Formats: sequence, C-alpha cells, structure tokens
Amino acid sequence: MENSKKQRELDLRYMRMAAIWAENSYCQRRKVGALIVKDKMIISDGYNGTPAGFENVCEDEESGLTKPYVLHAEANAITKIARSGNCSDGATLYVTTSPCIECSKLIIQAGIKRVVYSVKYRVTDGLDLLKRAGVETVFLQENAEE
Repeated sequence: MENSKKQRELDLRYMRMAAIWAENSYCQRRKVGALIVKDKMIISDGYNGTPAGFENVCEDEESGLTKPYVLHAEANAITKIARSGNCSDGATLYVTTSPCIECSKLIIQAGIKRVVYSVKYRVTDGLDLLKRAGVETVFLQENAEE
C-alpha cells in the first residue's frame, strides 16, 4: 500500500507540473500540457500550439474553430523526444486532457506504457485504443479519495 500512495503523490506532483506547462499555450479554447517522465526524470514536455515558426494563433478568427495544423501537447512532447536523443520506451505521459486517437497512436508507437490524465475529453476513442494496446491509463483527480 505504501508504494501506491507514493506513486499517487508523484502522479499528482507531475500532473500539477503538466497543468502549469499548459499555461504556455496560446490556444483560447483549451490549454493542454504534457510531460513525459522516465525513471523519475522529466525527459520531455509539450503544450498545444502551432508549429515552430507559425504565428501563435490557434483558432480561426471567423469560425472560432481550432486551426487544423495546431499540434496537441502529447504530439509536441513526443516529437521533442525524437529530436533530443532520449528514449520514451517504458515512460509515463502526464497530460491534462485525455488523448485523442491520433495522439494515442503516437503514444503507442513511442513505447509509452502509462498515461495519466486529469480531464476526460468527450470523445474516448483515444483511451479505448490505448487500453487495447495494453497501455495503462489512469484518471487522476487531485481531490478524489483513494
């Protein structure tokens, strides 16, 4: 039991950090942050936003919809790993909102074995795919009882 309590404390700490990282997003509709942790070290981070070199505007002015080229926080964190030389095999991804199906495919291919999230997105196909692939998913609410 002691080990699970310690893991929950770590999960809560990393989730708070992911929430702070989400504040870097320029997106108005939803700000999402992600951290990839391996061996108790943060090996990558990301937040949702436009690709490098693009204007920091996520939504179309007229429709208010998110522009199609906006990267999700998970995709940003995973692509940073590819450029860094780090390895995400066996890592844990902390993300403030549950992953979509496209990000879930990247998570699986990156070898991430555990995903912890604090907000359930209305579409659950990403979580369903992760579970099908054997990736552990943890819905973590800060003030929920154990």
